[in-house]
Amino acid sequence: MDPTHQVGALLGVVNVPNAVWIDEHGTIVRPPEPGWPGPRKPLPTEIGSAIAGLGRASSAPATPEDALSPGAILTSGQDRAAYVEALRDWVRRGADSPYALAPDEVVARSQPRPVSTSEAAAHFELAHHLWATGHREPALAHFRESHRLQPDNWTYRRQAWSLVGNEREGGAYGRFAQGPAKGQEDDWPFDSDFSSDLSLLGEGEYYPRTL
Repeated sequence: MDPTHQVGALLGVVNVPNAVWIDEHGTIVRPPEPGWPGPRKPLPTEIGSAIAGLGRASSAPATPEDALSPGAILTSGQDRAAYVEALRDWVRRGADSPYALAPDEVVARSQPRPVSTSEAAAHFELAHHLWATGHREPALAHFRESHRLQPDNWTYRRQAWSLVGNEREGGAYGRFAQGPAKGQEDDWPFDSDFSSDLSLLGEGEYYPRTL
């Protein structure tokens, strides 16, 4: 578990599940990318049901008419079975595996790290500390700033949405609390929510294919 997202700050992880390949010499041979331990499985029904019932932020854009279903978005992209086979090939062949990238390729595939990304990490870490110590409003302000500075970081957004969702519902949503309940959108403290943002994506955009 990495509740304060230190791995994300160090390696550039912006979504989960992600995997990083590091060889026996401590060298990264594949940067963070979507990775799973087995073949694709159907999206658990409880996840789809929870997403559908989360509601929308009052300021969120309308769902496009041609939007894919949450299940189609979440299960598209990286080929899960092929990813596992690529990992096995690397274990067998080491540096001779075509899936082990050269250092320049690792850098080219890594998430860009401008100053704004470091600032976003600082705001997120401060927000997490403030929330844990009971300073709700300052925490929300820093969560929002981290979202603004690094809008492609899904882990930052889901963390904040989940904390507020669980707070408001007394934990009823559990780990799927990622947006305002229906009828409670007006006091949602963020400009968007998981359901709204997910509906704007196409196939393979939430978990991009890298193999």
